[in-house]
Amino acid sequence: MKLWRIVLLPLLALVLTSGAAVPAAAQSAPPVKRKALVSLHKQGGFAGFDDRVTVYTNGCVRLSRRTGPTVDKCLTKTEFRKLRAHLKRLRLGRSERPPQGADFLKYTLSYRGHKVVRYQLPKTWRPVVSGMETFMTKYWAPD
Repeated sequence: MKLWRIVLLPLLALVLTSGAAVPAAAQSAPPVKRKALVSLHKQGGFAGFDDRVTVYTNGCVRLSRRTGPTVDKCLTKTEFRKLRAHLKRLRLGRSERPPQGADFLKYTLSYRGHKVVRYQLPKTWRPVVSGMETFMTKYWAPD
């Protein structure tokens, strides 16, 4: 499918349905702004992973996989506190070059305006990535 169809058709559908059947109170309410605290994108491997976990500053997460729906959930206070403690010790470093071969996992971590790609997890990344993968396992479930 051509790129313009992918971009324009959803926008056209949104424009056509934007004014229909929306209560006046909902139209005037300001949109809720969510600021991302940390984001993990795990790609590749033999299984073809394409997992995304975004944790927002309000303690909620957005989870998506290659197949299935996008899920929004909120973490418990303990989970959110533990993640923030791990983030305090996180050292992003520099991005790595892709390794030779075809079966590897690519981890992209975005935190405090920096986006770094790694193929082997450094010591300070492991608790953060492990925690975020746990959120995916615990909270993401297709309907």
